[in-house]
Amino acid sequence: MRLEEDPINIVITGVGGQGNVVASQIVARAAINEGFYVTIGETYGASQRGGAVMSHVRLSEKTQYGPLIPEGRAHIILGFEPIEALRVMAAFGNQKTRVIVNKRPYYPIDVLTGRLQYPKVDDVLAAIKSMSGEMKTVESTEIAKKAGDVVMQNVVMVGCLAGSGWIVVNMQSFRKALEETFPKKTEENLRAFEMGVEGIKKAKEVR
Repeated sequence: MRLEEDPINIVITGVGGQGNVVASQIVARAAINEGFYVTIGETYGASQRGGAVMSHVRLSEKTQYGPLIPEGRAHIILGFEPIEALRVMAAFGNQKTRVIVNKRPYYPIDVLTGRLQYPKVDDVLAAIKSMSGEMKTVESTEIAKKAGDVVMQNVVMVGCLAGSGWIVVNMQSFRKALEETFPKKTEENLRAFEMGVEGIKKAKEVR
């Protein structure tokens, strides 16, 4: 048996416009390339761009599971935005959940106009850590800029997941999934992915 638990439950969370759904499709394709049964479930917030977006990805060696992960049963959370990662952690995480978070906040319109205040990022990260088993932070937005385009931060985060060693999916299966997902922009997305793989290796665990 390759999986520590079956199924492995992964939640990918962010806001509309961050490429959350595409990231979940890449992870799913990579796992399918490895021969796993894979199910994806998507939930959306009030607006397509700027609203909360959450993808459930479930990997199994045995069978096809339902698309939605039960509350408190996520093994891994991939957070594209700190507040959204905290919200998902509160609902789906537990003391064994592993978390990777992009530290860059995405400010909603109410924060930009001064009606609301975004919490201190360090406080948000500390709250996530207090509820999780292991947590690493990355600057995926900055890494994506260095890779050539900030919109590829979702691919950088997939690279972080692949490089973490937290799921038993071969690196080459991820590369094949990227080629299938971006047939016309394979080179730049592979570059962003590889930079994410290296980025998670340099990331420090939050204690």
